Amino acid sequence: MAAASASTSHRDRAAFTSSPPASSVSWEAMRGLAELGQLQRDYERLCRDEEEVTAELDSLLEKQSGLESKMGSLHRMRPNLQLIEGDASQLAGMINFTCNLAENISSKVRQLDLAKTRVYQAIQRVDDILDLALCTDGVQAALNSEDYETAAGHVHRFLSLDKSVLEMSCDGRDGGMADTNLGLLQDAEKKLKAIVVVRFDAAIKEGNLPQVERFFKIFPLLGLHDEGLSKFAQYLCAQVAIKAEENLQLAMTTDVGDKRAGVIFADTLTLLFEGIARIVETHQPIVETFYGPGRLFVLLKHLQGECDRQVQRVVDRFTEHRHYEQKLKRVEGSLLRGSQLERIAPRELDTILGEMSVMNARAELYLRFVRRRVLADLEVCDADASEETRNGHLSALEKLINNCVLSRSMQELMCSYITMEEYFMRETVNKAVAMDTVEKGQLTSSVVDDVFYIVKKCIGRAMASSNIDCLCAMINHATTLLDEDFREVLNTKLRVGFPATTLQDIQRGVSSAVSLMQSSLQQGKFEARGIESTEEAKQSFLVTLNNTEVCSDNIQTLKKTLEADCQMLLNQGTKSEQSRAKVDSCLLDLVSVSNHFKDLLQEGLAELNNAAIMPQVKPWMNDFLLVSHNIEEEEFNDYEANDPWAQKFIVNFEQLMAEFKAAVSPSIYDSLIGLATGLISQEMERCVHKTTFSRLGGLQFDKELRALVAYLTSITTWTIRDKFARLTQMATILNLERVTEILDYWGPNSGPLTWRLTPAEVRRALSLRADFRSEDIKRLRL
Repeated sequence: MAAASASTSHRDRAAFTSSPPASSVSWEAMRGLAELGQLQRDYERLCRDEEEVTAELDSLLEKQSGLESKMGSLHRMRPNLQLIEGDASQLAGMINFTCNLAENISSKVRQLDLAKTRVYQAIQRVDDILDLALCTDGVQAALNSEDYETAAGHVHRFLSLDKSVLEMSCDGRDGGMADTNLGLLQDAEKKLKAIVVVRFDAAIKEGNLPQVERFFKIFPLLGLHDEGLSKFAQYLCAQVAIKAEENLQLAMTTDVGDKRAGVIFADTLTLLFEGIARIVETHQPIVETFYGPGRLFVLLKHLQGECDRQVQRVVDRFTEHRHYEQKLKRVEGSLLRGSQLERIAPRELDTILGEMSVMNARAELYLRFVRRRVLADLEVCDADASEETRNGHLSALEKLINNCVLSRSMQELMCSYITMEEYFMRETVNKAVAMDTVEKGQLTSSVVDDVFYIVKKCIGRAMASSNIDCLCAMINHATTLLDEDFREVLNTKLRVGFPATTLQDIQRGVSSAVSLMQSSLQQGKFEARGIESTEEAKQSFLVTLNNTEVCSDNIQTLKKTLEADCQMLLNQGTKSEQSRAKVDSCLLDLVSVSNHFKDLLQEGLAELNNAAIMPQVKPWMNDFLLVSHNIEEEEFNDYEANDPWAQKFIVNFEQLMAEFKAAVSPSIYDSLIGLATGLISQEMERCVHKTTFSRLGGLQFDKELRALVAYLTSITTWTIRDKFARLTQMATILNLERVTEILDYWGPNSGPLTWRLTPAEVRRALSLRADFRSEDIKRLRL
């Protein structure tokens, strides 16, 4: 460190004492200069060199105080550095000593570990030799006393011994004894295996369940896991077959009048599934305890084979007893137009459809039980397994469930079920349409409640099957039925039109009705009932409007109900995201159908407005033209005492709408008032443009308009003032005292008022005043 300090000090002094850099102009060059210009350039270059040297010298001088301060600090640190150097040397010596000591100790520890391992191996060898001798003596005694559990325990212990140790014992000095014991145990193993198999088969033959379970528990001790499970599964399958045969025979002899007769085959399948589930719940603890986790799948695979055989027998008997094939053939033929097969009555399908739904629901419940139990067992077994192994087990489980006869049989039944359910729904709805009636005092007819009861029943039955594909198919069929067929029934009635009130409207209505009836009959859809009188025609039209509105609301309610029910169904088992997406798509279609019914309702309201309200409103509105609005004070006072137009119009309109108010729903009535209000505002604006006003006439028009708006507002829950905004602004214009007063309301002076009239329309309204000059109106800058 001292040497380093001295070196640093020497360099600093050298920095101060070193000669400045050589000049850029040499002495020899300066002696040879003869021209003034060259001398001037060299002189300037030397001046620049001098400035650089001066600047460098100044910089070094500025650093002098700092360098001296640092040198002083280094000199003060020199004694401490010497102490640190001594401490560091001492510490290095201690570390070196510790390292050597640790190395010596670790080598001795390794030697100790090696000795310990060899001692343990020796102890293990001694224990195995002792166990071999004990097992030899114990197995012989146990076999002689027929204590097969104890004998199996000794054999299991023997099978658990390290084979390499046994081979070393046989090769040692005492190898003869060990070799003898080994031979005796191997013979005892073979003998015990033969005894267990024979006794197990005998217990099965005798139906002795305690003995069956006794020897079933011995198989894994002998290393016969697969054979034990296979034999035990055969015994359980035989029990399942016996019980299933008894249940099937009982089902075939069930009286037709029995309350469960309609679902007897579904009950038979339920008993089969419950029996297998009970077997699994009873024997799963035994399998897990004595055979270990992961073996339940093997047992269930055997049981599922027997289950498939019994399911096939039940389905065959169901097909035969319920005349399933014949009914399906008639249904498929009936769905084809032009078929000569006799149409089957829907009531003949009601029972069989319900039973098919229950059968599939029970099968789905059973398969969910199988999947849940096996997955729980595999979760324990595959806790430390690789991802590939876990995926292999899951794939085997899904293959068993999806490819079993039970799944395939239910899929085939559900395919036929969808066809038969669609036929049932269409035929029943057709019958409901044909039997449509209207009870006195009711706004809607019976067909709405009947149709939606049928639709809910069919979709509910499909949902009860727990089959997502079946449910989606029935929702789609119901959507098509409502949107295309049933809506067309209502559309046909509405297109006949509301009974006309003039000769021209009557002719239009008759021709329209004839063409619609002809097209309906040609299409072969639902039959339309004849209308015998004008009053019946009116009632039919208004009831159809109400039916259309209720249908739209019912579809929305149906969608909400199905959303909740479908969510519960999807939460059962392991439904995929694809299933959820399919259900959501089907339910979304119901929203479109509801909107289509709303559109149809608006078309019907427009027809009612055009046929019943417009022909009446126009003549009443034309009476406005018969009342002079170019009036003086005397006439204005007379109008105030005896209203010439507004009250009469209100009374006539109220009488006209009274018929509809009692015959349609409040919401339809409000919609109709809205349409009529739009018509009134249009017709009134037309009439105003044909009228000449004085200022008092404009005031009279404002009173008439306010009375009309107040009345229309009182008879509906909707806001209608917006429809009269243009007329209100025209009334304001017609009440002005002079032309230029409009500028107080126009443009930047309008305030919160939004003008609905264009500048041209404002000028036209001003021109309706008889006392306003056209020149003043033209000069306005709007």
